[in-house]
Amino acid sequence: MWACLNPTSPRRLTTRKFDRLLADVRACRLCADKLPHEPRPVLRASPTARLLIVGQAPGRKVHETGIPWNDPSGDLLRAWLQLSREQFYEESRIAIIPTGLCYPGTEKGSDLPPRPECAPYWHPRLRAALPGIRLTLLIGQYAQRYYLGDRRKKSLSETVRSWQEYQPDYFPLPHPSPRNRLWLKKNPWFERDILPILRQKTYSILQPYQR
Repeated sequence: MWACLNPTSPRRLTTRKFDRLLADVRACRLCADKLPHEPRPVLRASPTARLLIVGQAPGRKVHETGIPWNDPSGDLLRAWLQLSREQFYEESRIAIIPTGLCYPGTEKGSDLPPRPECAPYWHPRLRAALPGIRLTLLIGQYAQRYYLGDRRKKSLSETVRSWQEYQPDYFPLPHPSPRNRLWLKKNPWFERDILPILRQKTYSILQPYQR
């Protein structure tokens, strides 16, 4: 049974405490002196969430709008999951917490890696407040490095191919960035073999929300 439906569960954070935790995260200035702009942590979460999406770090558009995955990468991710924008942003069922919470800036036209301070400082606290999570999508190498550690394979492709080894907790995925179109073209097995399984699992977890 979904853990957060159990009234005796030890996770029972009050709404006020959970809101305070999110306020603390959004006010974070842990790496303010290392960012090229004012910090703006971008995340969505609720203690009732069943699915957790862990990506890399917000891009420029996400930083400007404050809406996670509000870019072409998000469009493709929603297509992979077969979720509408409305469904995707239903935070009572889907939590979205990137490895790095703030936009790290760019270098030579590419986004910099997520700041290394975020995940070890905030993710344990946030995960402890999300006991109803039944599956975590690890999108891209940074999310996989933090959550899988030495269990990762030698390449992202091998890690994604080995998704069954990380069940039932994790499902590793490539990043849906337009920059990864070549990877998707070279690895047709991902869309052919992996996406149907991902969609089935997502559908099962989010029921009865989905139709």
